[in-house]
Amino acid sequence: MGVLLALGAAVAYGLSDFIGGLASRRTSAWPVAFVGAGGSLAGALVLAVAVPGEATGTDLAWGALAGVGSGTGGAFLYRGFAAGRMGVVAPVSAVGAALLPVVVAVATGERPSSLVWAGILAALPGIWLVSREPGGAGGLAAGLLDGVLAGAGFGLLFAATGQIPDEAGWWPTAVTQAVALVAVALTATVLRAGWVPRHASELWGLVAGLLATAGVACFLLATQTGLLTVAAVVTSFYPAVTILLAAAFLHERVHGLQGLGLAFCGVAVALVAAG
Repeated sequence: MGVLLALGAAVAYGLSDFIGGLASRRTSAWPVAFVGAGGSLAGALVLAVAVPGEATGTDLAWGALAGVGSGTGGAFLYRGFAAGRMGVVAPVSAVGAALLPVVVAVATGERPSSLVWAGILAALPGIWLVSREPGGAGGLAAGLLDGVLAGAGFGLLFAATGQIPDEAGWWPTAVTQAVALVAVALTATVLRAGWVPRHASELWGLVAGLLATAGVACFLLATQTGLLTVAAVVTSFYPAVTILLAAAFLHERVHGLQGLGLAFCGVAVALVAAG
């Protein structure tokens, strides 16, 4: 069940990125991101009110820390994209998002089986290859720092969310989305980019935000029903979903390395599920 929930998180995140990316092409990424964060907060608040839970101060603190990771990870991701280094930032951040929670989980006592470790080892090159763009390897040194910082942010998001227990309900997730909303506005302000929504097309960010909430919900449930190591690695397959959607609806070609990455991801899922 944990693997299925993590796959659900990957699908939700991949759909969110695809829709948000399409909206950003028509306007600017920052207003779409801000509206998306607002949509995520609205969805999280609905879950928090509808589903009973008893969150402690520690649970809310984990939620806030997850929001910091989400906000800073997104900030460095956008900074890398703005500098034209998408082919570097995306793969490095995806691997970092998977690797940091694994390190935290093992350090706090999780002991995955040998098959799960084999799946993790297959997933890391799979995530890297799926996230690659043709001709994107040339700027590796220049974009490495942005990729590492973005991956650390997203890894913090996953690792902190994994510390929230089942009985806490959804209020910690609402705190995560509220902190992330503020982080988007503050980061855009620091970078001197406009973030106030002004165009109707930016409302697609609401759809992307609600899908992101679904991704957070699936990931949280995956960590509560299984291992954080498994949930983080499988959820980090989300670039594969975005790539497949782009190929189906935008007729973007899946190049050889991405196809190989998809194969690695499939093997990883099978190994993790068997473990």
